[in-house]
Amino acid sequence: MAALVLVIGNRNYSSWSLRPWLALRAAGLDFAVERIALYQPGFEEKLRRFSATGLVPVLVEDGTAIWESLAICERVAELAPAAGLWPDDPVRRAVARAVATEIHGGFTAIRQALPMNFRARARRRPVLGDDVLRQIARVEEIWTGCRRKCLAEGAPGPFLFGAFGIADAMWAPVVSRFHTYRIELSPLARDYADAVLALPAMREWGAGAVAESETMPEADALL
Repeated sequence: MAALVLVIGNRNYSSWSLRPWLALRAAGLDFAVERIALYQPGFEEKLRRFSATGLVPVLVEDGTAIWESLAICERVAELAPAAGLWPDDPVRRAVARAVATEIHGGFTAIRQALPMNFRARARRRPVLGDDVLRQIARVEEIWTGCRRKCLAEGAPGPFLFGAFGIADAMWAPVVSRFHTYRIELSPLARDYADAVLALPAMREWGAGAVAESETMPEADALL
């Protein structure tokens, strides 16, 4: 098995880092973690030791860098096919990829208005603009649509496509954001979010986030 090192940023703030970490944990692969605190003196130079982008996450596999979160998750699925990180059915697999890609490339209003922050569980909720509310409605549409299909088909598991997979890993930071800011959800969407929050790996990441000492003023402004 290849030697794997996942380079991540702050657990409390780096939503991009959380995604492949969850995928690696779900796959049951052995990997080391190199944590680089973002926005601290010299952090960019440290990151460029691993990737020319100067961004996290990066998966280093036997010395080769894979520097983009969804690409890392795809590689994890290849390394551990038995983990079932994508649905077996080709049509469902295509839908899962569409769901994962939609959050990967969009929802900027949610990202900006509701920054990920595990330490801010008592945080007050900001006034949400129409663009944020529209995106929250789209999140609910995706989550409930996937869950309704699973329930109708009798698919086991409480996640978007039954068992936990890459689509869920990609949406996990949004689940965390909605929990932090107490976003109201429909019962079906809430059940899904609760299932993600209850994952042992999600709890482990959250505990690590709470233990961190670094702060980012723009992410902590609403405390």
